[in-house]
Amino acid sequence: MDKENIRNIAIIAHVDHGKTTLVDAMLKQSGTFRENEVVAERVMDSNDLERERGITILAKNTSLFYKGIKINIVDTPGHADFGGEVERSLSMVDGVLLLVDAFEGCMPQTRFVLKKALDLHLKPIVVVNKVDRPNARPYEVVDEVLELLIDLEASDEQLDSPVIYASGRDGWASLTTDPTNDLKALFDMIVETIPSPQGDEEGPFQMSVSNIDYDEYTGRIAIGRINRGKISNKENISVCRQNGDIDHGKISALYTYEGLKKVPEEEAFFGDMIAISGVTDINIGDTICANDYPEALPFIKVDQPVLSMNFSVNNSPFAGREGQFVTSRHLRDRLFKELESNISLKVEETDSADTYKVSGRGELHLSVLIENMRRQGYEFQVSKPNVILKEIDGVECEPYELLFVDVPDEFTGTVIDKILQRKGEMKDMHAVSRGYTRIKFLISSRALIGYRSELLTDTKGNGVMNTLFDGYYPVKGSVPGRSRGALVAWETGESVVYGLYNAQERGDLFIDAGVKVYEGMVVGLNNKLGDIVVNVCKKKHVTNMRASGSDEALRLTPPRLMSLERYLELLDDDELLEVTPDNLRMRKRILDTELRAKYNSQLNKKA
Repeated sequence: MDKENIRNIAIIAHVDHGKTTLVDAMLKQSGTFRENEVVAERVMDSNDLERERGITILAKNTSLFYKGIKINIVDTPGHADFGGEVERSLSMVDGVLLLVDAFEGCMPQTRFVLKKALDLHLKPIVVVNKVDRPNARPYEVVDEVLELLIDLEASDEQLDSPVIYASGRDGWASLTTDPTNDLKALFDMIVETIPSPQGDEEGPFQMSVSNIDYDEYTGRIAIGRINRGKISNKENISVCRQNGDIDHGKISALYTYEGLKKVPEEEAFFGDMIAISGVTDINIGDTICANDYPEALPFIKVDQPVLSMNFSVNNSPFAGREGQFVTSRHLRDRLFKELESNISLKVEETDSADTYKVSGRGELHLSVLIENMRRQGYEFQVSKPNVILKEIDGVECEPYELLFVDVPDEFTGTVIDKILQRKGEMKDMHAVSRGYTRIKFLISSRALIGYRSELLTDTKGNGVMNTLFDGYYPVKGSVPGRSRGALVAWETGESVVYGLYNAQERGDLFIDAGVKVYEGMVVGLNNKLGDIVVNVCKKKHVTNMRASGSDEALRLTPPRLMSLERYLELLDDDELLEVTPDNLRMRKRILDTELRAKYNSQLNKKA
């Protein structure tokens, strides 16, 4: 296809500002689907976790045709933890649609993704989405975007970005805030504003691999944009690896994108987004070139991990009962395989053959990996997340983040007090809507671990927090950890009503009756500091005066429902989280009650 008839764009925004919903509407109105075709909502979020959580985790490619012009679209994640997906996606495009919620305005991730786009000299189109929302303030939001562009030192051309108003849910876009019947104004603006691909059309073929797909029949599929020249199916090619090696191979299949499908092609040209199969062990960042012109492109620069945790083989009393993949070899192979497509992740071997240090961009980044692994049948243990420290000019430094909290006015004092206790520094506070205040803090990533659930408790579920990595600064010292001790099971067995009834007076339980437990397993949180050993398996003794069935009269408080993220937030230094396909169990590192007491006693003496 003539490069003048191609537009390559990425859709970028803060999480939940409507990227995927807008792509749905664009695909439907461009005739990508048949009139009678049943299409799921958020069709681009094909991953189970994406649908369950309502967020985009993996960047995905699609395309549509408008007036004979092919518009290639990359739908990107909005959460900073998946910034690696955003960064590599932006390397494939010539312009971006910057979506901003007409009510929320510019949020932390808006700044993050926009900065990445501006650094690559991409032309933005500002799409003020959800203008039909109650209390929407579209014109104020446009001013916020302009201020953000100035703050990020955008070029004169980028400052002159066109603005369009839209409702992705209702499928319309307009140059004013008045609703229309379709997205024609948006399509026209993309065609007129986003430049066609610029570069060498006649030179030898060259393409950087920006993403990896997999097919059980053809194996790994390399996805990217042709940076130079053209390519034919069955052609011999060379592959420039990141380590400097050069391999040779042959293309077995060549595809371009039409809608959500990969379409086989015999030839593809400069500017096309393509998928290639047949290249052995291809990885993100490799460069595929003409066979006799191996010339590597620069590797996509990705922000470094800030949080790490240890993944180890499960050694609890219930080990091997629920998982399909349980050995050290299984764990190692799976973690190193993840590196092939997850470029923001880092995996290191440790002194123990059964333990691996895994580093990522944040708690969500790591929790998505853990959840994917357990769904694939893996069984393992993880430790408490810890920040990655760096020595800068002889000073030990730790990562800091800008924290933005939107909170009802009545809770502002509580939130400020809690953040100050965690050694946070308040930078700004202003009203964002009737009854709500946005507070901005600078705080260490270490101090934020476990705060999200505390915020929800303090604000009765109404507080919303967002973070943005700011940089490395000197370590400030210790910060408050978990404010409550653990309720620890005293023996291995099955929990019963009588034992749980006695234990619930001490705190909040994680389990109900009829749950198998083992000695050293954490079954709840103590109301106070310090751990307490409880016997949740204890049964009432049967006597002439008491029958065993009288347990039915005892009333249990429903157990606290615990998510994976909540467990990770709660973990203490002496605890692990046992992860299996069927269960999540929090446990002490030392399971034996007596041994644990002796170890803690020795620690207290040293202190």
